Amino acid sequence: MSALAVAASGFGFGASLIIAIGAQNAFVLRQGLMRRFVFEVALTCALVDAVLISAGAGGVGTLIAAHPTVTAVAAWGGVIFLGFYGARSFSAALRPAALKAEQAGVEPDETSRGAVIAATLAVSLLNPHVYLDTVVLLGSVSAQYAGDVRVFFALGAMCASFVWFFSIAYGARLLAPLFARPVAWRVLDVIVGCVMWWIAISLALGQLGF
Repeated sequence: MSALAVAASGFGFGASLIIAIGAQNAFVLRQGLMRRFVFEVALTCALVDAVLISAGAGGVGTLIAAHPTVTAVAAWGGVIFLGFYGARSFSAALRPAALKAEQAGVEPDETSRGAVIAATLAVSLLNPHVYLDTVVLLGSVSAQYAGDVRVFFALGAMCASFVWFFSIAYGARLLAPLFARPVAWRVLDVIVGCVMWWIAISLALGQLGF
């Protein structure tokens, strides 16, 4: 199999893992709609994926799978963060002042670049599913390729992340006319809150054995 074919396979597999409604994608979409540090948010998400994909292709996934405590700690950290962020989204939906496009419910301490990047890292890393997908699962699939060929598979998956996150971050601007109406922001905040809480509850139930 040629290097290009392997890279294309990695691109398709990587895309299948990240193109789904989740906390990270909801966060990126919302930042894109607000037009607040869009480049930084998309780049941070893509780089996080690139690092995790590299780790998975490098064999770290096997080590993590052998130590479930690491996954458990990440899971409960994710439950706390997603629960808090979901509550803030519901709160934003209830406050008229938070429905303006230029404000969009972001608290004053989240208007700085550093705070937004920190929130992006949190929503990207405090979810064990990202490790199971990019490190364990992708790492297992990439193991079928030997040596240098595996690098092209990993590069293809990384490209999928960059294309996806920058697409939804900047593509969100096309929805700007719709979100000029307060009710649209209210609906988005409710959806984001539901997604965050649904994932948090799923993580908690998984850790409790349900």
